[in-house]
Amino acid sequence: MYSSQQSRIESFIWGIADDVLRDVYVRGKYRDVILPMLVLRRFDAVLEKTKEDVLRTYEDLKSLGLIDPAELDPPLREVAKEAFYNTSPFTLQKLAKRTTAQQLRIDFEAYLDGFSPNVKEILENFEFRNQIPKLSRNDTLGMLINKLLSSEINLSPEPVLDAYGRVRLPGLDNHAMGTIFENLVRRFNEENNEEAGEHWTPRDVVKLMTRLMFLPVAGQIKGGTYLLYDGACGTGGMLTVAEETLRKLSAEHGWEDVVTRLYGQEINSETYAICKADMLLKGDGEAADNIKGGPEWSTLSNDAFPDKRFDFMLANPPYGKSWKSDQDRLGGKANISDPRFNVTFKGETAPSSLVTSSSDGQMMFLANMVSKMKTDSRLGSRIAEIHNGSSLFTGEAGSGESNIRRWIIENDWLEAIVALPLNMFYNTGIATYIWVITNRKSEARQGKVQLIDATGWSTPLRKNLGSKNCELSPADAEYVTQQFRDFTQTEHSKIFPNEEFGYWKITVERPLRLRSQFTKERVEALRFASGDAEARELLYEKFGDDLHTNFVTVAKQVREQLEQWARATGSDDDEADADVPVLKEAARKKLLNPVTWERDGQLVTVGIALLRRCPMW
Repeated sequence: MYSSQQSRIESFIWGIADDVLRDVYVRGKYRDVILPMLVLRRFDAVLEKTKEDVLRTYEDLKSLGLIDPAELDPPLREVAKEAFYNTSPFTLQKLAKRTTAQQLRIDFEAYLDGFSPNVKEILENFEFRNQIPKLSRNDTLGMLINKLLSSEINLSPEPVLDAYGRVRLPGLDNHAMGTIFENLVRRFNEENNEEAGEHWTPRDVVKLMTRLMFLPVAGQIKGGTYLLYDGACGTGGMLTVAEETLRKLSAEHGWEDVVTRLYGQEINSETYAICKADMLLKGDGEAADNIKGGPEWSTLSNDAFPDKRFDFMLANPPYGKSWKSDQDRLGGKANISDPRFNVTFKGETAPSSLVTSSSDGQMMFLANMVSKMKTDSRLGSRIAEIHNGSSLFTGEAGSGESNIRRWIIENDWLEAIVALPLNMFYNTGIATYIWVITNRKSEARQGKVQLIDATGWSTPLRKNLGSKNCELSPADAEYVTQQFRDFTQTEHSKIFPNEEFGYWKITVERPLRLRSQFTKERVEALRFASGDAEARELLYEKFGDDLHTNFVTVAKQVREQLEQWARATGSDDDEADADVPVLKEAARKKLLNPVTWERDGQLVTVGIALLRRCPMW
């Protein structure tokens, strides 16, 4: 439940952007400052209790000759009692007392240098240091720090007490802080509609995905550790909702000792920073360590988890986006040897490629997930992934796209495809589909695929969010889920055998059939088929068949005739012959080319021979 305290803090932080940044940044760039500054303020508040202990331990470790960050990291995390720490002598409270913008900038940068490697990586991917010169002008940095330290809000896990020892502002636990951060990310994304869909999947869609993924096996999940994975994790929203859904189901079913481990990979630096920061803000340092990202960590060309197999996987990969650079890094389309993208079909000996067209890599993400399914566990793996319509049909038989579909269907892994309503996403109104895949189908579903038409189940929004004008209400999502679980033929649910989706490419060849009409007049016209028919006809009238059969004997006379025509057409004399053909230099050269006359003569000879075979000759 989102409390009034969380709502008040969110509104206060949102207001800081307008109060402090309005004349320094355009509105679309507010998040470049607000999000990393909020992360810093929360980390600063969390580390306050152990700050002195961390500084002492840091000095002790240095005195022992330990300077390698990899060696310092574990003991300092232990002392800080968090997955992060800061070894600088500064806190935001101390920095707020700096009297000059120049000194504040120097000390603030030293403060950033003191953070643990994982926090530095977040700040690096936020590119936050690039903002410091601009923030230092007019003391915008100082105003930001003071606003975040305001007595009107409490971003610390510890409560704020009044003069009588009573709680004035309650402490903010990790989950509440993470929720505030997520909501701010969502609001900034909605402000920037043109970017939102690139890395933000609406929560109503994600919740439906998780229900389709978890509910069929809800009664079979027992205590234990479950690995969740998103190969295009963006800001981490899908992983967060999946984890929350699994925990909720655990409580409802009375499961004990259910532990989740989150894994993700994201190529975009900023969204990766947001994802990793969100994990740390929620107190999940291990999950933060399992999120890999930045430009060097493309899922397709640099798999961060090649040896991992996961229980539950979900993603909304980019569609309609070129993956040519990844393809080149893998060695080019014809030379990709990555085992994720090469399979051998049953009954065949040679491997087949799953490599798709470089113009759209969305199905490569699906192939990546399929390669990470568990084969040695009771529940196997379950996948929910969003695609646009092209994944249903693009690619002829034998292509990478077709081979991916064939690989999934022939192995009987495709459980269902759900067609979502239009205009569900922030920056596109195109048709989208949820693919539900598992390698542990129930007996009733074996050999079959369910297609669910959910395009008519949505609730209009009071206000559009970019292209998004509707949402899946809880009732809508429940209806779709019930259709899925019932697994029966209805108006909106159709069930087909796997074989209905297979096809072969057959090339049917037939002789070329043309209709020709031969007449004496048409054959005679072939004498002048090489162009400039008027000039050729006049020359033929004068020089006859020698043009076609012995051009060398009349070449000089032809040249003289052409020169005479040229002089006549260039004359200003009113009595110049109007019937003389007007020829350009290129045309005159062609008329002097014996090959053109010889070819036309051969056409006439063949035409006459064919005419003689005709009964009408």
